[in-house]
Amino acid sequence: MNVFEAVRESVTARRAAEACGIKVNRSGMACCPFHSDRHPSMKLDKRFHCFGCQADGDAIDFAARFYGLSKKNAAIKLAEDFGIPYDDYRRGEKNRWSEKKERRRAPRVQKKTREQLLEQTERGMFRIISDYYHLLRKWKEEYAPWSDEEEWHPLFVEALSNLTIVEYLMDTLLNAAAEDKIDLINDYRGKVKEYERRLKEYRTAEIGGAGQDNRNVQSR
Repeated sequence: MNVFEAVRESVTARRAAEACGIKVNRSGMACCPFHSDRHPSMKLDKRFHCFGCQADGDAIDFAARFYGLSKKNAAIKLAEDFGIPYDDYRRGEKNRWSEKKERRRAPRVQKKTREQLLEQTERGMFRIISDYYHLLRKWKEEYAPWSDEEEWHPLFVEALSNLTIVEYLMDTLLNAAAEDKIDLINDYRGKVKEYERRLKEYRTAEIGGAGQDNRNVQSR
């Protein structure tokens, strides 16, 4: 069984999306990472389909589009991530990724082009911004005040303060021209690092048992 067959048999589009950090609700819907999506418009099951931008395919198509890879490299990445064995026809034997990696000679280091470096930076920034965006949406819904008299929760305030700019950053990285993306990367690199630090703080609090009720979190 080649890598495409092995991955398609073992990994659904939903599992691939969740491995990329996409939050899928109980109905199998999620905000599409391939366009500026304010409301869940992507259906994920064995395959995925976005009713907004019409993106469609299986787990390999999703990973290829999300990471900017060829379908073959996307399939290999999924096989690595999920520990899926497959026939490596170049060697004529069946290996798990870990076994193949041990026997493979160290690849030659190739210097990345300017376009490849830009694409890598874009993907990294988009993942951080997307994760923070989904967290803000969650806070906005879960911590919305029940009445005018209720004191606003710090996480609700943080969501209101940051959602607009985060949506702008996501839209620019997805749809803007290359020159505009470069400007955004240069102008907002520090801000995105703040978002990354904020995500780590919140996840650490969850692991420590504070979770979403952490009242010590200060709004930004």
